[in-house]
Amino acid sequence: MDVLPEHTRRFLAATAPEHTAVQAEMAALADEWRFPIIGPEAGAVLRLLARLADAERVFEFGSGFGYSATWFLRGGADTVVCTEFDAEEAERGREFADEYGYADRVTFEVGDAMETIDRYDGPFDAVLIDHRKASYVDAYRSVLPTLRTGGVVVADNVTAGPVDFERLVAHAADGEPLPSADVDAATRGIGEYVDVVRSDDAVETVILPVGEGIAVSTKVV
Repeated sequence: MDVLPEHTRRFLAATAPEHTAVQAEMAALADEWRFPIIGPEAGAVLRLLARLADAERVFEFGSGFGYSATWFLRGGADTVVCTEFDAEEAERGREFADEYGYADRVTFEVGDAMETIDRYDGPFDAVLIDHRKASYVDAYRSVLPTLRTGGVVVADNVTAGPVDFERLVAHAADGEPLPSADVDAATRGIGEYVDVVRSDDAVETVILPVGEGIAVSTKVV
């Protein structure tokens, strides 16, 4: 299901920032591996949010080989903690960082991001949640105490990707129940995440239909 009309998607793609050299190489690798990346439209939002939040420290739940991290760095972030369960992807991310000269600004942690966050003290200025959809709510709750007031949390894949967007629309607009976890864990996870952040007075949230849809939450208390 296309969230945006074709001409709107073409316009967003045409007006998105150009890739840097490392991002272009990463995008080519993503095509080769059939690995999903957020793309330049959503990446530009990460860059802007890092700039607006004056971000110093960023934490990512799910990083692959570090494509999204490069957008935070372009926005002026000092350091990004990247987490990735797949050791090969993390190692490729380290190679990119070494080759393009930003290895001192990124840390790749291999393993479960939910365990990794417990080893890091805050505060963080920006957070990306882009790993197992069923774990989005747990990730949000685990990182919110370490997020400074004024910091942002971005969740990817809220309108596309592995989710049934029609079910999410029916849930949000008409109150239809979400599918059970054993039927569609990804759709249920995203639906629950959106419910949680929209009802949490600690943050203000907006859904942006760029890339595969991102939920942006700003911590206000």
